[in-house]
Amino acid sequence: MEKMKTLVFLWVLILFMNAKCMQCSVGYDRKALLINGQRRILMSGSIHYPRSTPDMWEDLIEKAKDGGLDVIDTYVFWNGHEPSPANYNFEGRYDLVRFLKIVQKAGLYAHLRLGPYVCAEWNFGGFPVWLKYVPGISFRTDNEPFKRAMQGFTEKVVTLLKSHNLFESQGGPIILAQVENEYGRLRMRLGQEGNNYMNWAANMVQSMDTGVPWTMCKDDATPDPLINTCNGFYCDNFTPNRPFKPKLWTEAWTGWFTEFGGPKHQRPVEDLAFSVARFIQTGGSFVNYYMYHGGTNFGRTAGGPFITTSYDYDAPLDEYGLIRQPKYGHLKELHKAIKLCESALVSSDPVVTQLGDHQQAHVFFPEKGGCAAFLSNYDTESGVRVLFNNKHYTLPPWSISILPDCKNVVFNTAKVGEQTSHMEMLPSNTKIFPWESYNEDASALDDGSSSTVTAVGLLEQINMTRDSTDYLWYKTSVEINPSESFFRGGELPTLIVRSTGHAVHVFVNGQLIGSAFGERKNRRFIFSKKVNLQTGTNKIALLSIAVGLPVCIPLAFCFSYCILGPVVLQGLGQGKLDLSWEKWTYQVGLKGESMNLASPNGISTVEWMDSKIAVQDQQPLMWHKAYFDAPEGNEPLALDMESMGKGQVWINGESIGRYWTAYASGECKGCSYTGRFDPPKCQVGCGKPSQRWYHVPRSWLKQTKNLIVLFEETGGDPSKITLMKRSMNTICAQVSETHRTVKSFQIESYDRTQEFYIPKIHLHCAPSQYISSITFASFGTPLGTCGRFMKGSCHASTSYAVLEKKCKGKQSCAVTVTNSNFGNDPCPNVLKRLTVQAVCASTDFTTSNQTSIHY
Repeated sequence: MEKMKTLVFLWVLILFMNAKCMQCSVGYDRKALLINGQRRILMSGSIHYPRSTPDMWEDLIEKAKDGGLDVIDTYVFWNGHEPSPANYNFEGRYDLVRFLKIVQKAGLYAHLRLGPYVCAEWNFGGFPVWLKYVPGISFRTDNEPFKRAMQGFTEKVVTLLKSHNLFESQGGPIILAQVENEYGRLRMRLGQEGNNYMNWAANMVQSMDTGVPWTMCKDDATPDPLINTCNGFYCDNFTPNRPFKPKLWTEAWTGWFTEFGGPKHQRPVEDLAFSVARFIQTGGSFVNYYMYHGGTNFGRTAGGPFITTSYDYDAPLDEYGLIRQPKYGHLKELHKAIKLCESALVSSDPVVTQLGDHQQAHVFFPEKGGCAAFLSNYDTESGVRVLFNNKHYTLPPWSISILPDCKNVVFNTAKVGEQTSHMEMLPSNTKIFPWESYNEDASALDDGSSSTVTAVGLLEQINMTRDSTDYLWYKTSVEINPSESFFRGGELPTLIVRSTGHAVHVFVNGQLIGSAFGERKNRRFIFSKKVNLQTGTNKIALLSIAVGLPVCIPLAFCFSYCILGPVVLQGLGQGKLDLSWEKWTYQVGLKGESMNLASPNGISTVEWMDSKIAVQDQQPLMWHKAYFDAPEGNEPLALDMESMGKGQVWINGESIGRYWTAYASGECKGCSYTGRFDPPKCQVGCGKPSQRWYHVPRSWLKQTKNLIVLFEETGGDPSKITLMKRSMNTICAQVSETHRTVKSFQIESYDRTQEFYIPKIHLHCAPSQYISSITFASFGTPLGTCGRFMKGSCHASTSYAVLEKKCKGKQSCAVTVTNSNFGNDPCPNVLKRLTVQAVCASTDFTTSNQTSIHY
């Protein structure tokens, strides 16, 4: 009997411990992640901590929370955390612990994508370059040196986070972790070695006992119990590789990155919302926006190569952390609509019914009763009217309507009711004090310096620089006989340089004779130009420049990043003179870099001259410096670099990043939200600089005497550089009199009556602004788009007066879209809408005006 009691006690104890474990760890089943034993529909957004500054993190995360997110997703950047072997950095922008604690403070969860390969358009895909020089190493395969290094870093991060109790099993915010990244295609190429490595990585992280599930994205062979996940513009057709795993979307691409020389890419929010709703209606339960805030590639962190310093990504929060409307607000409404359906979505599978040739209903019937429905129209051309549950519904093309009670539409992906906010760069009126310059002087390279190396032939650039700098000098000399025919009026010889080094500036006898550049998709390029040589010794110097290391490891080193050769002089009396195997002198980096001119401590070591001299002659390879005071206010700041060419810029010793006034080529021909999106579809900015403005974090500034230093490669006029404020200027909104939103839907249970409210138009300026004027207002049938509105055939004459009375002078306002608000019905039996365009202006308005007033 005693033995039986003991067994019963042990059994009860096991049950108790299992129940307790269910409350303190994260699990999953085929429907969803389980947190504290509850299935959850989770909305997530990527915010990469090094792409913003610590003083920005709390604001970004609070805005993400207010936008309806449950989870913050981030990669972990190995090269930022371990810049040299066993030399770790978890401070400043790389303070991962601080970032995660802010996430926790906000009441959000975290998805930690450890990689440690991240891609992310980040330099070298996130790997530290020193890793390439570990003896016997081969990246991302069944290779002991690589696995040893990878495990060491992974354990370092996990141990650090465990010591701060940051995993959910410890009461922290981390509910998911990822190992490796988009490995499927490489695994298949590597064969058995790829399979071995993948299984090793899965076993390695499982042994770390984090108490949370691990994921692998874009690899259908992900081993159990890890969850394979989807990345892409659309993931509705994705199916997990095992029936007991949930359907997770780790990268829902909100836009696309920008490359120097390329246009910007904007993904319409109607299509993004459509793709998310479509994923949810097909059983998805976790969506992560990549990016939710893209941020800035400070320093030399941009990879690619040729990726711009801005990593804006057309995200709901722009590069500066400001809300991008209507993308942010429309997605926020989508999240609310989905959450109204959560209990039905996680407890049942959809019953799919055809409503037409391109129309479907996905209906969810939970066990407790009631239902939720998603009505879809996949037609890219035409809206349709469908019959569902004996009621008619109008579906715009390429849209999904969400009905939390299978009766009332609370959201349609194509009907945007949020305002459109136009951001502008406005002068800060901060004077940048007179510029001074210092010449890098290509003719003064010292062959005998301790910083130079001499070798026969052309050496590989990254092997020389170890990515300590973007710059490598190749220098040689050639003897020219005075009997050459070009000295007597004949045709000049041609210097030809073949390179894969991203960019090259070519100097002959200390004079810049030209430059050549590669492209992201084709790094090979040829410089060819006729040169005027002198008799005797001629010095040829090639400045080879990297613009970010490639991200596709190990394919990155199928190519050399250098002056590839041949380097030839063509058209001499002796024919073609190949210089490739001559004696070359190499110098890593610039003199200004070795003298630390970017630092406030380094600028006093040289003689600076008035910049007017350098600007007048458009001299290349110039360092420029000046001072400025911090502007008043709290708007984000940026440098307007349109007057410059190509180079790098620093503020108080902190690197803003690479700048390059490369003009964008592409096909900017307008964009419809309907139909499948890809980056070439919606391009903007053709014929303009790919990037003109460069983010200056306010936390990097002092009140007075801030030092700006830049290195200009090709020439430019620093006196025309201005410090700008990013500010909301024009806002527009348009709402029909039948518009339904989640705000107008109140649901207590599936058995009770829903209450609806009259649609309203909402206008919001930034907290430090007010609505200074109404530039367009029409209740009726107005035409056009924001910035180009016009009255239609139906227009209420009181439109301007009503909007000015209720909104002018306010920070925000809301106006009901009803006939009574505008005196009478301007056109009976016609569907009307209220369209407004207003101007926001900075103000010192009183506290009474800061309060939102609603009518």
